[in-house]
Amino acid sequence: MEITLPLHFDPRPYQLPILRAFDNGYRRIVQLWHRRSGKDKTDINLIAREMQQNVGIYYYLYPTYTQGRKALWDGIGKDGFKYIDHFPKGLVDGKPNDTEMKLKYRNGSLFQVIGTDDVDRIVGTNPRGCVFSEYSLQNPKGWNFIRPILAENNGWAIFNYTSRGKNHGYELYEMAKNNPKWYVSKLTVDDTHILSPEEINEERLSGMTEDLIQQEYYCSFTAAIQGAYYWKEYDKAEKDGRFCNVPYDQAVPVYTVWDLGVSDSMAIGFFQIVSKEVHMIDYYEKANEGFPHFARMLQEKGYIYGKHFAPHDIKARELTTGKTRLEVAEALGIKFEVVPEIGVQNGIDAGRMLFNRLWADKTKCHEWINMIPQYTKEYDEDKKIFKPTPLHNWTSHGADMWRYAAVIIDEMGGTSRNDVSVSHMDYSIDGY
Repeated sequence: MEITLPLHFDPRPYQLPILRAFDNGYRRIVQLWHRRSGKDKTDINLIAREMQQNVGIYYYLYPTYTQGRKALWDGIGKDGFKYIDHFPKGLVDGKPNDTEMKLKYRNGSLFQVIGTDDVDRIVGTNPRGCVFSEYSLQNPKGWNFIRPILAENNGWAIFNYTSRGKNHGYELYEMAKNNPKWYVSKLTVDDTHILSPEEINEERLSGMTEDLIQQEYYCSFTAAIQGAYYWKEYDKAEKDGRFCNVPYDQAVPVYTVWDLGVSDSMAIGFFQIVSKEVHMIDYYEKANEGFPHFARMLQEKGYIYGKHFAPHDIKARELTTGKTRLEVAEALGIKFEVVPEIGVQNGIDAGRMLFNRLWADKTKCHEWINMIPQYTKEYDEDKKIFKPTPLHNWTSHGADMWRYAAVIIDEMGGTSRNDVSVSHMDYSIDGY
């Protein structure tokens, strides 16, 4: 039986250069293409061919597991052809695993769709190639996790996305432009001509905002992120130069504000109040760690602490120990005060107001500075409108921490250094 690859894919002229770049040896590719340009169609066919030519493990990563299923595994192109049908049935070994979104080739190659919201799924594996789809919406820690694996085995990575403000996608694009080992392809509708000016104008007339048009069709990094809670405040802070070098002042106590997680990340903001300014001097976020880890981290930072604040769920009792998390933390020397509950939207409103007083260290708070403008409302795909509730994703923990900080900001400051007690972190109870 003769099988032709690619299957049911005739590349458009603008899609060919990126395929040729891959064939010419580029192992890192930035694919910044406008919406509806066929990013996934191009990349899935590249993987289908590579799996036959080079036996290995290949991953297609989306921001979430659910999005990967909807967009790719169950997805159908505008030509009516299913994306996974680009893997020829004559090469596929057995029936694809629909539950795990996984299929195998007869030669031993493996393909799987994964969400970077659950990147631990690939712990211990050794992928040969990865596509990060919608990378600008992904948690950048996914790439940081996979990067050393690909570096060791000379594997390759493609990042396909449209712009979402000056976040990690922007930083990757700017870095890659000046790195001869990376191939960069940026295509707007003016480059592909698959949408006419009349069709773009029809989008305007149907209610699509100019910011969204610039973002989706012209790859603008400066357009406002639609549905973002803090975009205007973030944009003003950036233009005012308030994301800069913000040094630790040893004469002023440091207050910490926590968003608690277990399997999710624990997010901690470090604040100093200087006159009317709120100085965010540090930010720390980590998943799958208990309070002993964070107690050590606090001590290693070397700051003189004022108060520590956490949300009401710190009073929840753990089934394994029978103790509340408040009690566990206190045994380690971290004495928390509980943030009052005022509702999510009221907290967000307070966070917007507090932004006007914020100065954040551009190095130590880099992760938070990148995530906070991307904290958005949940989008209703059916009704094509934003819901009045936040989307829970990788930006949620840092955003919740900021909301709590806004609620208790009046309880920070006004404390002289002489009033500050330094807690001793007792590491003898790592068993918690």
